[in-house]
Amino acid sequence: MIIAMLDGNMGGAGGLAGFNENVLKSFENELKQGAIPFIESNFRVETDAKHRALAGLSMGGLQTLYAGIKNNEMFSSLGVFSSGWFANNTTLSDPQYAFMKTNASAINTNLKPLWISMGGKEDIAYQNCQIMMKKFDEMGVKYQYSEYAGGHSWPVWRHDLFLFSQVLFK
Repeated sequence: MIIAMLDGNMGGAGGLAGFNENVLKSFENELKQGAIPFIESNFRVETDAKHRALAGLSMGGLQTLYAGIKNNEMFSSLGVFSSGWFANNTTLSDPQYAFMKTNASAINTNLKPLWISMGGKEDIAYQNCQIMMKKFDEMGVKYQYSEYAGGHSWPVWRHDLFLFSQVLFK
């Protein structure tokens, strides 16, 4: 398995407060036009969705949700760690939910699994994630959920990556 880590800081002013769809589109473009072609041309890898996964933590989880869901035919698995669509930013989240509702069947077919993990109630993204999963349930979008106490922190994310790696490419 090759793990490639992108610098997901796509220039959004103000950190997550400045996060908008243009920033997410920039990440998606970098992923599709830069990272994936570079990896496929420089390493001996399989180039189909069955052999490709995408995962991210916190802001990277939002990028994974956006690029991975919009391009679910490109990936077999998505891992979203300590993240979720913003409950209080409907300008950003509502179009994503609308896309997912329209494409729920394809998402469920292509992504095995859509893996969501969280650091428990002490995680700053916990409430957004709970609201997001409730919306997924309403839309019929299937996912696996894992919770590990420890907040929005590296020990949690290392645990998440370990568990997510066990279900990849099955």
